[in-house]
Amino acid sequence: MKTKITLITLLAIALNGCNSMLDVKPNSFSSGSSYYKTEAQIERAVNGCYGELQTLYTSDYWAMSEMRSDNTNYQYDESDRGAQQREEIDEFLTTTSNNYINNTWALLYRNIQQSNVIISRIDGVPFADDATKNQYIGEAKFLRALYYFHLVRLFGGVPLLVEEVASPEQALTPKRSSVEEVYAQIIKDAGDAAASLPATYGSSAIGRATKGAALTLLGDVYLTTKDYPKAVTTLQQVKGMGYTLVTNYADNFDPAKKNNTESIFSVQYNSGMETESSNFIFNFGPRNGKKDLTGFNGNLGGVNMPTPSIVNAYEANDKRKDASIFMYDSPTNAAFAESVAFGGKLPLIKKFYHPPYALDGRANENWPVYRYAQVLLMLAEAINETGTGDPLPYINEVRARAGLAGLPALGQVAFRDAVAHEQRVELAFEDQRWYQLLRTGKAVEVMTQHGKEEKLRLSRLSAASYNIQPFQLLYPIPEREVRLNGFEQNTGW
Repeated sequence: MKTKITLITLLAIALNGCNSMLDVKPNSFSSGSSYYKTEAQIERAVNGCYGELQTLYTSDYWAMSEMRSDNTNYQYDESDRGAQQREEIDEFLTTTSNNYINNTWALLYRNIQQSNVIISRIDGVPFADDATKNQYIGEAKFLRALYYFHLVRLFGGVPLLVEEVASPEQALTPKRSSVEEVYAQIIKDAGDAAASLPATYGSSAIGRATKGAALTLLGDVYLTTKDYPKAVTTLQQVKGMGYTLVTNYADNFDPAKKNNTESIFSVQYNSGMETESSNFIFNFGPRNGKKDLTGFNGNLGGVNMPTPSIVNAYEANDKRKDASIFMYDSPTNAAFAESVAFGGKLPLIKKFYHPPYALDGRANENWPVYRYAQVLLMLAEAINETGTGDPLPYINEVRARAGLAGLPALGQVAFRDAVAHEQRVELAFEDQRWYQLLRTGKAVEVMTQHGKEEKLRLSRLSAASYNIQPFQLLYPIPEREVRLNGFEQNTGW
């Protein structure tokens, strides 16, 4: 038995407690047989799922979805090599034993288990009305679909668990499902969620998944699987639900203006509570800038830092650049080679930097998973790929907010490049770039060129860095899972 229970061990962690932004007390998530008897207990369990969503987005998941791309890299510190495996993700030097990849896999399956517990047990609980019951099922299915959407893009075909794993015996050697099977389940879950979730909630329930969030996820899935007609019809539904672009792009990331009319689904954080706060500036900011940037002594993480590639990608007068990137200017920057490309300054992600900070390590920014601007750009991409309809109004609405002139009519290939550029700068640092490169088939081409540029400016990089092979478009299945569960490893690893 010992050699066969690693996946259930990872899943079972979910049963030991979580902290939610929706007024859930620590250790409120339970799988005990005496729990899940009342509607209130189901509500607490659903709220607990959102707490674990917080954990995912403050973990190193961003390294696999953003720092893997040409948008960000890391600040090398030869005196601190404790995070070398994280740096290897950036340089395409990962191995099957990479701890950050293993942790992301474990977190995603832990969160799937939480959703499965609710879906598996809710029918045994009496509810005052079916609408509330269906809402909770919809929320759990939305989150499960989101987690599997991450997994299938990161790892390919994965074990597809859609029922609660209640004993080690149930988890013995679960087989990897095909990519097609995983996507079929994602589409079913997202569709079910869209059918049962409300369009809006009252002010006391902001942050829960809505019908618009489920449809946006579904549209994203259709776009990724190249089912462009369905992507168009699905995203058109979201367009008709009352979302609008906020006038000021920076308001999307300002903690004082959270959950505005552009926000479709965001991970909620609250700096007033230790277990509810985000930590992005404390993780992402330049190592040497903590006192200046946050008011506290010590070091920042120095990771997920904007590259020259993204800094130079913005068109002249694009308002999004100043709202997205802040240049830290300090004499101490001279010790770091990364500053040379920026005239002695070091860039950080301004979207997640809003001082002052009352407490060390606590920030108040939400994480935007889906914004209405992304819906407009996905819709433009899907319409262009169908070869019918006019995608220009959607991309030009986004450009107008950025202070840029509208694009003229373009051929399909030229528009494809234009919308890809627009998505990159509009959604920079929001964990979308790596997925965009995968979806458009540009990952090897773009990252090979990016690697050449990085090697020219950073002498520390070895010849092996950014030597990108097609098999590296998927991460390896964690070695622990291969060894103990007998999973087939991804080709090339």
